[in-house]
Amino acid sequence: MDKFRMIFQFLQSNQESFMNGICGILALASAQMYSAFDFNCPCLPGYNAAYSAGILLAPPLVLFLLGLVLNNNVSMLAEEWKRPPGRRAKDPAVLRYMFCSMAQRALIAPVVWVAVTLLDGKCFLCAFCTAVPVATLGNSSVVPGLAPPELARLLARVPCPEIYDGDWLLAREVAVRYLRCISQALGWSFVLLTTLLAFVVRSVRPCFTQAAFLKSKYWSHYIDIERKLFDETCTEHAKAFAKVCIQQFFEAMNQDLELGHSHAVLASGPAAPVPADSTGEEKAKLRGITDQSAVNKLLTSWHQCKPPLRLCQEEPLMGNGWVGGGPRLPRKEVATYFSKV
Repeated sequence: MDKFRMIFQFLQSNQESFMNGICGILALASAQMYSAFDFNCPCLPGYNAAYSAGILLAPPLVLFLLGLVLNNNVSMLAEEWKRPPGRRAKDPAVLRYMFCSMAQRALIAPVVWVAVTLLDGKCFLCAFCTAVPVATLGNSSVVPGLAPPELARLLARVPCPEIYDGDWLLAREVAVRYLRCISQALGWSFVLLTTLLAFVVRSVRPCFTQAAFLKSKYWSHYIDIERKLFDETCTEHAKAFAKVCIQQFFEAMNQDLELGHSHAVLASGPAAPVPADSTGEEKAKLRGITDQSAVNKLLTSWHQCKPPLRLCQEEPLMGNGWVGGGPRLPRKEVATYFSKV
């Protein structure tokens, strides 16, 4: 249990490793889901292809959306994309990097599902059983005498051994082996192509645009860390605000009780007063924002005009935004001299 706890704490501290772990779990879950899934081909000419396409495409789409939902950066990306430019311009390169990073991780589970489906061959067999070359693999002398609807009806039953009655036309085992070999070849080709594509994206692409890649990566991390620090600051401010409000409420209630029911208070003993030092400390944490409208205005200002990314501001920070328009007032320099007597 201690090892699992240490691994979990490491994944929590490192968001990138945590998301890689989530995507790996989704990939294993997709493979396990397919092994537990009961594939039942309808064995009808008009429904085999539609059923197989749904099995091949619908679960990967669900897994892709689930991978995006479990990613913490989705809301951050949407907020950065939709926010007003304000004092800080939006960088499309950072947004593209964030989206590509999320999409790469979310595509792992769908790729595993498609690869396992093609390597298994049941889905491909159900979809293309009517396209088996009977003239090459079966009884070619009977094929010209059959109508196309009757031939399609017989071949559509190839995936269902309990109802297939066309051995006189084409041996079922021959058709199954033929289609499964093609499906497995497509599956391994798909795995090879996705591996090469992942190699190009992860290794080759940064070599051509290293400077742009590093800048996008840096500011993507900055936006993530800034959001975390903002959430922590909001939590501290809300805690201090709630604590001061509750303390003031109970102090007012104690004063009302002392004035209206002085004899009852004296009989039961005086209430313990709240230390003034703690209240003063909590008020100091609020930094002058002690009203609901002021807090709402501050949050709106943060959303609409985030401060520019400059450490040495030429414009002083006043109120809820950067105020400029004139030179800063000079400060008086006070010098104090100490001498030994």
